Amino acid sequence: MIAVSQNNYVSIMNDKHKQIDIKDVTEAVRSHRPTDEGHIYVRAQKGKWQQLRKLMGWFFMLLFAVGPWISWNGHQAILIDVEQQRFQIFSTTIWPQDLTLLALLLMVAAFALFFITTFLGRVWCGYLCPQTVWTFLFIWFEEKLEGSANKRRQLDKSSWNFNKIWRKSAKHLAWLAVSLFTGFTFIAYFVPARELAVDLLTFSTSFWIGFWVLFFAFCTYGNAGWMRTIMCTHICPYSRFQSAMFDKDTYTVSYDTERGESRGPRPRKADPEKLGLGDCIDCNLCVQVCPAGIDIRDGLQYECINCGACVDACDQTMDRMGYERGLISYTTEHQLRHRETHVARPKLIGYGVVMVLMLVAFAYMASNIMPMGIEIIRDRNQLYRETTEGLVENTYTLKIMNKTLSTETYRLNVEGMDDVDWIGPEEVVVRGGEVLSVPISLAADPYLLSTPVKDITFVMTHTGLDENDSKATLRSESKFFSSIN
Repeated sequence: MIAVSQNNYVSIMNDKHKQIDIKDVTEAVRSHRPTDEGHIYVRAQKGKWQQLRKLMGWFFMLLFAVGPWISWNGHQAILIDVEQQRFQIFSTTIWPQDLTLLALLLMVAAFALFFITTFLGRVWCGYLCPQTVWTFLFIWFEEKLEGSANKRRQLDKSSWNFNKIWRKSAKHLAWLAVSLFTGFTFIAYFVPARELAVDLLTFSTSFWIGFWVLFFAFCTYGNAGWMRTIMCTHICPYSRFQSAMFDKDTYTVSYDTERGESRGPRPRKADPEKLGLGDCIDCNLCVQVCPAGIDIRDGLQYECINCGACVDACDQTMDRMGYERGLISYTTEHQLRHRETHVARPKLIGYGVVMVLMLVAFAYMASNIMPMGIEIIRDRNQLYRETTEGLVENTYTLKIMNKTLSTETYRLNVEGMDDVDWIGPEEVVVRGGEVLSVPISLAADPYLLSTPVKDITFVMTHTGLDENDSKATLRSESKFFSSIN
């Protein structure tokens, strides 16, 4: 009886609340994609957006390649020296004590990414991401050595012969050459480039440096040559959380369904309205040029990187058919629904304000980095000792850091105590990038001290700078201990 009652209840509920019809379009979508066993054969595409993407890609790739070879005052301009624990960028040297700058820089980059994603979608992925830039570079070698997308597909299906062997071998050799150059260039930001080049050419580099060059070369070869969209869709976290920053005013690559449907082929001079068709002629070029192999007509998908290849392909098709451009375009959901797009919205303004504030803070701290540093270490064995002359003596070790790359001279003294004897060097010479330990002692007459603990200040003055310069003098607080009779 209970089972019958439950069945009757389910039947009643199904009658009352009709289930939503679900249509499986997986096979239909998959049939459009230019893939063979998971491999995407990307068709070459020209157009204004692809021209912009290529210009930006080549510019930043060239900047990446020449960066380690730029010299500044006789030194490598950009060098992250892990061994010496310093980051050299032109005339500025950032030490571990200044890592707040790195935190601010990462915050600026994060909010800049949030800002641009909220405004223009995943344009970072489509135009600037190294994964995309190197992937398109590897595809370029494929096109030059194996031919167009259709020829590459036919080549892969053909049996192994001399033509296939030499083309495949040349392609992979080109990929390996680019990968090795990429690995070398990346490590050259951490190891002086000229020394690294000589060591690699003479096979005299250390094991770990050679290992990391080959490791990053292997990663480049695997990511750009084999994984490609797998890296973007399954490994990179950005593709997963970027949709959380989208809203109905975000500019993304979108298909105008209202204008394009119903899609279908037709003669060039035919009137689509008389045929009951939209502007989409179902040529599938938008799918064939997509590096992710998706059909943008199925709606916004997380694989889309906003590279604009489908926009250029569709615009050229519209030109040939004599239709208006923009069937696929950079647009917003509001525009597609004939509503007003609000560019200056609270979320976008908030990201922009925080980004600017972080940038100002970074610029302020970067411009006020001291070219020197000092750390005071007291003698931990005893607070003070009495000398044979009846004076009270405190011992300190001054850790003096020269943050520049040139040899500098510093003058040392102490403030906060009168009639104190300085025992130790009052002027020191420190080589560029060196940390010098200077032991000194302070001795004073206990009868002239009013308290058992005296606040004092060690002062280090850069002799090579003007005394009115705010960076010429550095102060560090400490204490002087004594006994009061």
